[in-house]
Amino acid sequence: MAAVTEPAAVGAMLRMFDDYHGTLITRCALRLAPLVFLRPGELRAARWADIDLDTGLWSFTPPKTRNQTGVELIIPLPAQAIAILKSLQQVNGDKPFVFASWSKSGHLSESAVLNGLRRMGYDTGEEMSGHGFRAMARTILEEVLGHRAEVIEQQLAHKIKDANGRAYNRTKNLDERKRMMQEWADYLDKLKNDPP
Repeated sequence: MAAVTEPAAVGAMLRMFDDYHGTLITRCALRLAPLVFLRPGELRAARWADIDLDTGLWSFTPPKTRNQTGVELIIPLPAQAIAILKSLQQVNGDKPFVFASWSKSGHLSESAVLNGLRRMGYDTGEEMSGHGFRAMARTILEEVLGHRAEVIEQQLAHKIKDANGRAYNRTKNLDERKRMMQEWADYLDKLKNDPP
């Protein structure tokens, strides 16, 4: 999947997101996507019922893994993500979906984020895709910020390679993931506000 992974280019992209003149819903999706690096369909179909803004946790079982593992995904929400969600709650808090729309599905369409990226000049096949936020986070969290690969993979809801198999590994590493997600959000702010 096409992804921006060079820190300076990430900062430039985040500044473009802040200046984007599309709808509030799409603008918020673009700003939230790099912070939580979910699969695009999971982000678009986010439900208020799964998000606890008081504890800063978003918990659900991703459709992709529901039939395979049934593993619940827990996203520790950094302060920046909570602020975006609170602004959306004022608009869509009475609807089931965070990114509610008039579409048949009731939430943001598959093309909304991609069209936003295209309007900002990104080739979504070669430069940056909706799925690219996952590769961006995976790369920078390990290479630049030095986080453990297995914790990043766990946050991505990937199967973790384990010599004894997942049957014995029930770890959630939640405290470490909370620290990682906040450090990631702070790092993105730094890239956006203090270009290298």
